[in-house]
Amino acid sequence: MAIIEHSATLPAPPERVFSLLERVEDFVDYSDLIRAIEPLGGGHYRWHVHAVGMDWTFEVAITESRAPEVLAWESLSGVHNRGRYRLSPVPEGTEVALTLEYEIKNRLVEKAVNRAVRPLVNKVSQQILDRVEARL
Repeated sequence: MAIIEHSATLPAPPERVFSLLERVEDFVDYSDLIRAIEPLGGGHYRWHVHAVGMDWTFEVAITESRAPEVLAWESLSGVHNRGRYRLSPVPEGTEVALTLEYEIKNRLVEKAVNRAVRPLVNKVSQQILDRVEARL
């Protein structure tokens, strides 16, 4: 699995940042690439994303939600991925660290995605955190 890490500091306490991140269905407002998020119940969501010129749909389950420190998920269908937001208090507010792991089984698609995905994930992660910060 490929691993991508990204972090940023937001000027608010972890409790406020976590309260925005745990509202998964609001992520559609946080990134231009996220087309829709359907709540399926029981901490499961269906994501519709447009990235690298393709439409992607996958179901995700929240695997850990420990306020205000950790929010983690894993895909149940579509592109196999799992991720984790880890929130830590710092003097400036909250450091938010994202770790994202993904695996694409189709070699042709994998080559194209791998070239674009690291800068794309960093861009999307920064866009999400910028928009979360704007809501704080």
